[in-house]
Amino acid sequence: MSKKPVLDKFDKLPPEAKKEASDFVQFLYDRYVKSTSKKTKKPISESSFVGMWKDRSDLSDSSSWVKKQRQTQWTKR
Repeated sequence: MSKKPVLDKFDKLPPEAKKEASDFVQFLYDRYVKSTSKKTKKPISESSFVGMWKDRSDLSDSSSWVKKQRQTQWTKR
């Protein structure tokens, strides 16, 4: 007795069952395939953008820099 390929069976399902099966496959993919690829990523602290402005003298006091930017950008002219 030979089994029919799964896709042949899938094609015979009603639309709402196809949607449910498709959603379940997406769930399995997200859980098992995507989650394993996330484990290989490096921590954000090792990203190249961390510390990219460390040599800027105008940002040594970040609070005053932000305050100045807000005053410049948010005040009516």
